[in-house]
Amino acid sequence: MKKIIESLILTTVLAIILSAFLPWWAIMVAGLLSGAIVRLRNVAAFFVPFLAISLFWIVYAYMLSSANDFTLATKIATLLKLNGNVVLLLIVTGIVGGLAGGISALLGNSISAVLAKEK
Repeated sequence: MKKIIESLILTTVLAIILSAFLPWWAIMVAGLLSGAIVRLRNVAAFFVPFLAISLFWIVYAYMLSSANDFTLATKIATLLKLNGNVVLLLIVTGIVGGLAGGISALLGNSISAVLAKEK
């Protein structure tokens, strides 16, 4: 349980810091680094960073959209055939970001495992 919380916090902090300087793919770097630093087992190696990045992107998208009363988010939700539903757009945004972060964390976890076997 301790490793799960460590990975959740590390992934979120790295994503916040790196997103200030890098484009959207900074979450993948955060997932890769957290997966390599905190080695989790089984499905937790994917789902913990997935949850961290998903929550980060949902909160960040909400903060950005609330600044303009969700005008742009409503238009994008209409374009994506979500009937202008901003909440559904935020969920889709979180899932997309979570998938990117989770897959990159699996890669970091695998790289760390391979390097540990070579020693």
